[in-house]
Amino acid sequence: MTLNGWLQILLYLAVIFVVTKPVGIFMAKVFNRERTLLDPVLRPFERLLYRLTLVNEEHDMPWSEYAFSMLLFSGVSMLLLYLIERIQQLLPLNPQKFGAVMPDLAFNTAASFTTNTNWQNYGGEATMSYLTQMAGLAYHNFASAAVGIVLAIAFIRGISRRETETIGNFWVDLTRATLWVLLPACIGYALLLVSQGVVQNLRPYDTAKLIEPQNVQKFGNDGKPLIGLDGKPLMDTVTDQVIAQGPVASQEAIKMLGTNGGGFFNANSAHPFENPTPLSNYLEMISIFVIPAGLTYTLGRMTGSQRHGWAVWGAMAILFMAGVTTAYWAESNGNPLLKGVDQRASLTQSGGNMEGKEVRFGIADSTLFATITTDASCGAINGWHDSYTPLGGMVPLANIMLSETVFGGVGAGMYGILIYVILSVFIAGLMVGRTPEYLGKKIEAYDVKMAMLVTLIFPLVILVLTGISSVAGFGTSSISNSGPHGLTQILYAFTSMAGNNGSAFGGLNGNTVWYNTSGAMTMLVGRFFMILPMLAIAGNLAKKKYVSPSLGTFPVTTPLFSILLVGVIVIVGALTFFPALSLGPILEHLLMQAGKTF
Repeated sequence: MTLNGWLQILLYLAVIFVVTKPVGIFMAKVFNRERTLLDPVLRPFERLLYRLTLVNEEHDMPWSEYAFSMLLFSGVSMLLLYLIERIQQLLPLNPQKFGAVMPDLAFNTAASFTTNTNWQNYGGEATMSYLTQMAGLAYHNFASAAVGIVLAIAFIRGISRRETETIGNFWVDLTRATLWVLLPACIGYALLLVSQGVVQNLRPYDTAKLIEPQNVQKFGNDGKPLIGLDGKPLMDTVTDQVIAQGPVASQEAIKMLGTNGGGFFNANSAHPFENPTPLSNYLEMISIFVIPAGLTYTLGRMTGSQRHGWAVWGAMAILFMAGVTTAYWAESNGNPLLKGVDQRASLTQSGGNMEGKEVRFGIADSTLFATITTDASCGAINGWHDSYTPLGGMVPLANIMLSETVFGGVGAGMYGILIYVILSVFIAGLMVGRTPEYLGKKIEAYDVKMAMLVTLIFPLVILVLTGISSVAGFGTSSISNSGPHGLTQILYAFTSMAGNNGSAFGGLNGNTVWYNTSGAMTMLVGRFFMILPMLAIAGNLAKKKYVSPSLGTFPVTTPLFSILLVGVIVIVGALTFFPALSLGPILEHLLMQAGKTF
């Protein structure tokens, strides 16, 4: 670890702290329908959209109607993306002449982008046409991010409203999230990325002749090396290099700002066309947390308790620093099996474990990126998580297991942590022996049951499917390592998909019928089966009367509350998965210390 590395990490957190208030104020104005600087331009267009779509912007919905509208929108959007993938060979803007995406892969991808997961069992530049990338995937990057934001706003309204049956209008919220928040930010952001060298064009791929032909090993359709009859690897001579390009900057902007994470290229943000400079790398990291952090201030402003918003922000910051510190320490210490090798950072070497990391960014920015992207439901990567040390790789995995409540995805992080706030207030009430209260609302049995349903669905789907895949041939045939690391590859995959993250331990070949199908179902359950109980809580809270705080009310605006919230997240979230972690990265770490690898 170096002073420069720590300064970059602390500067990052400071920037997020500075942007939290202005972003939060703006979003509160947008969803409270107060006037903003963008209103003269966007308000006429908004009214026109409502007239064309027959939306009554004055109509407020109960939680059940809000949920039905969200499910209808997501379902139709998912079917449309599936159709685009299946017939992309017949559609324009396909200069590479890519064929139709296979049915199971198309299903997985459609579910992935609809749920804001962006899990990719394919190489983007070798599978998807420009039209599919723009009209299919990039559209869903906007739509799924907007859905996440409006669900968080609906939950906040449920907390702030009193004695009412409604929590807002889904169609109005969705329109305002897209027009006021995501589109303007992404237009400016994309231009900024272009200035750094991110590609933005519609040209066919270029081909360049190699000065020196290269011999490379052949791989089969299952992603495994091909071996000849003589037992030797089958080789191929490569004389040309295909240079992929396309409308990258426009997709990169919403990929990061909307915490989507799906890369235009297979290498994601490690690719120089997606992330060419240290400045672009830092901007991409900042953009992941901007909206989730701002929503904590929006929470405080809309509920009338700004200190509570900051208390939630503080709990997130504590968990963030714990994760990045652990990952940075583990990767900086390097590999203990390299005995006699100087792995200390110096002026002549980076030190530590540089396997799978971009030399442009180094260990500090790589571990910071990995922590941020798994704290949020982003999934973008600028390094290979599969190549991290066991403890370093456990941090991204554990971050997702905490339901990505550490700032989290756009909206998803906010309503995710509010579930833990409900549980924290309930536990505090049990400790003092009285009915728990949260910002003037009594937390009752129905609220706690719905909150527990959310926290139980998540580990259930992960652990059941991981168990099946770790003992069945159709699951183990896709891993590249045996032993605990192979188990971690499977565990990470289902955790990432259930958590709607999308990052992966790249050693797992997920493009099989089993992983495409089970993964798609996991992503859909991880998104919608957790949203419905959350909306039910919001609707129930909105109906309740306001109760004035008393001496027995546990305050939710203090550092003590932040610490309690952190404790509940760690105990309820992390300890659920401790046995699985013990068999995976923890066991691998102990074996590595003893000199054994897999």
